[in-house]
Amino acid sequence: MSQNPRYINKNSTQTLREGLAEYYALNPHVTPPETQPPEFAKILLAHDVGHVIYGCDTGMYDELKILPLFWWTSECTFQTYLKMKDSPAVDVMYDNMIKEKGVLWLYGEVFKVLPLLIPELILIWFKTRKRHKRLPFLEFEPLLDRSLLEIRYEFELLQFIN
Repeated sequence: MSQNPRYINKNSTQTLREGLAEYYALNPHVTPPETQPPEFAKILLAHDVGHVIYGCDTGMYDELKILPLFWWTSECTFQTYLKMKDSPAVDVMYDNMIKEKGVLWLYGEVFKVLPLLIPELILIWFKTRKRHKRLPFLEFEPLLDRSLLEIRYEFELLQFIN
């Protein structure tokens, strides 16, 4: 990303709705959820909302970081993820990425950032082991007009945003 998005600032007071609009404006390469089948669009939009709430960009490091953050801090647990992953629409997303960039690029990027990410993931895992309050995943609409700082504070997410 060439600009410094406000939603990435851990203390951002913009609303989730404003952060999501900024996310789409700064990331034109991101697939617009409204162009997808409804079942997948809902998952895709929830994923994009996660980028904004967790203050993650769209680089490989943050893409790999956001999944465990979902699993360990939101209603999208690993079991939920496995059920969603079986959706044919999700398969299309991965197939399109591989067609666009190539399988070697994908795995090369993963292996390049994984050594840097693993220590952070271990710390996140330890901090989330006994977590009870989980961020909504698919039912995030009530959060849209709340500030990112409020949401991050309520769901104890500030500690995971750099």
